[in-house]
Amino acid sequence: MVPVLEQRPSRNAAGSSPADVGRAVPLDRVRNIGIVAHIDAGKTTVSERILFYSGRVHRMGEVHDGTTVMDWMVQEQERGITITSAATTFLWGGHQINLIDTPGHVDFTAEVQRSLRVLDGAIGVFCGVAGVQPQSETVWRQARGFGVPCLAFINKMDRKGADFASVVRSLRERLGAVPAPIQLPWGAEEQFRGVVDIIGRRALEFDEASQGARVHEHPIPAELAAIAAEARARLCEMVAEADEAVLEVYLAGPDLPADLLWAGLRRATIAGHLLPVLCGSALRNKGIQPLLDAVVALLPSPTDIPPARGRHPKTGAEVTRAAADTEPLAALVFKIAADPYVGRLAYVRVYSGVLKRGQNIYQPRTRRRERVPKLVRLHANQREEIEELRAGDIGGVPGMRQLATGDTICAESHPILLERITFPEPVVSMAIEPRTQADRPALAEALAALADEDPTFRVSTDPETGQVIISGMGELHLEILRDRLLREFRVPANAGRPMVSYRETISRPAAARHRFQREIGGTVQFAEVAVEVAPRPRGSGNEVRVEAGPREIPSEFHEAVEGGIADALATGVLASYAMTDVGVRVGGGAWREGDSTETAFRTAALLATREALAAGGPLLLEPVMALEIVTPDEHLGEVLADLTSRRGRVRQMEAREGAQTIRAEAPLVELFGYATALRSLTKGRASHSMEPRSFEPVPSALQATIIQR
Repeated sequence: MVPVLEQRPSRNAAGSSPADVGRAVPLDRVRNIGIVAHIDAGKTTVSERILFYSGRVHRMGEVHDGTTVMDWMVQEQERGITITSAATTFLWGGHQINLIDTPGHVDFTAEVQRSLRVLDGAIGVFCGVAGVQPQSETVWRQARGFGVPCLAFINKMDRKGADFASVVRSLRERLGAVPAPIQLPWGAEEQFRGVVDIIGRRALEFDEASQGARVHEHPIPAELAAIAAEARARLCEMVAEADEAVLEVYLAGPDLPADLLWAGLRRATIAGHLLPVLCGSALRNKGIQPLLDAVVALLPSPTDIPPARGRHPKTGAEVTRAAADTEPLAALVFKIAADPYVGRLAYVRVYSGVLKRGQNIYQPRTRRRERVPKLVRLHANQREEIEELRAGDIGGVPGMRQLATGDTICAESHPILLERITFPEPVVSMAIEPRTQADRPALAEALAALADEDPTFRVSTDPETGQVIISGMGELHLEILRDRLLREFRVPANAGRPMVSYRETISRPAAARHRFQREIGGTVQFAEVAVEVAPRPRGSGNEVRVEAGPREIPSEFHEAVEGGIADALATGVLASYAMTDVGVRVGGGAWREGDSTETAFRTAALLATREALAAGGPLLLEPVMALEIVTPDEHLGEVLADLTSRRGRVRQMEAREGAQTIRAEAPLVELFGYATALRSLTKGRASHSMEPRSFEPVPSALQATIIQR
């Protein structure tokens, strides 16, 4: 397949008007892609150019002006960052592309997580100066975890210090990827003119007078001819090594034709063996059309990926659904949003079958049948009513209050339960209260709505003080939510200082047995549960297994036992923080006919688990952040000294043209206000980014202080 370079089409020619973007193409011409990157790498600017050149919009929005289509929230426009993932659909070269622009800030990583869960491919945007940054690594790991093939777009090639070769090296070293450049930059920094197409042996220049819409093709400049020939030879070798069909032709002659090279590269990309690398400058309108051509040529359609896998909700047997309209319906709800126009809106990806307006659907989680009132196609914050969503489509279902993030929608006659989406645990908390008592019900309702939208936002009540505690992924996350309370829900609220959300675990195996026997309301209730607890590898989470035989604990009480264990793990034994990385095995118990109840077993399991946890050498864990700091050489000493005072540990240092890049880790509790401190130390010349890395034991000298708070 040789992609055809596209001009910016007109509405009529492209068919990109909202009314025409409905499914007018075969399934193998559908692409579900996302744009992922570190904050400030240029994701949203890339998205805006894509929409403009595809004819979906007629005016380019700019992040710095707050005029972008995809960053439509007030908070996004004010801060110049993406906070919530935005979806849209457009046509390019006869293909339907469903695009999701995701946030780059670590506090909103859940948006990336749930988007990647339903996407078939992704564009990773990397800064041509900074290269691979911490959040770049995070989204790369998320993409690999979901098996999502990627393209790499090295952006900002017009900026001072941009280095294409250096970024390619960092893709290999820091991501463990096998980068396969299919373009080279034509010019550098202020002299950046366009790109050299290695496969097509041509140079592409983007006309500034037409905002890059007209693309001029030239022979490869003489000064780049040898470099381009060497790069093409290397690309042919890499594709031949990754694809057997290409290898046979390569052995007969190493100079591969373009169509064979594209076909082999596509198979290698979908298989995850190679990472095609392109470059450009989205802000200067250079390199976007070839990027779209590469999306069409190299990323998979729904028919290229394995069938969706799930389980039968009753039998537990594995069930698969191939991507086809003729298959039974299977769709996944990957996001819930409070929409000002259509109310509660569920974002869905249809894996198989057809979802129609007015259709009855089945929800395995609630075991309820519901009618679909409406369907909408998404374009950022705009909604267009449609009649159906077919296999491979991404759209919205308004007005269904029972749907939640991670729910499956399916045909009742052919039920399937797709794997739910897992999200990271909150690491920062703060107390919040309404300004007046009259606002208390409104605050509770607003917080419930926000928690419904955001799986990483939690609301709880402190059992000792009665305060409402909100928890999230960082200071910015909670700040945005407070702002939304005031602007969207009209609820003014006072908030306390951010606090770290600690965790508890155990350091050694232990066991306990508890017999619950009590007369309640004139009736004796009896249950006995024996549990064993053991530490699990850090970051692996909790695991509960009920292995007691039917003579010890009948199967009808297993759910109650699991509930009691969950209650015990939710509040630890040191300072009532949630337990993590603990394995619990129920190996025995006892019951009595007529006296044993679910309440008795739940209580016995809770108390037995708490006794075992207390005997297991409980430890307090704190969230530790991975830091990347870029500082001028002359301030290196002050930055390192300050980092050491914050219990930081330097992992790696790298010199970059008068600056030092420090990769380190430090406890989150020591990093509150770090941005201000770093600016003060370096006179505003240093920058930093951070992301959660792990939970680690709190030093014993500090543990007692934290427990006594």
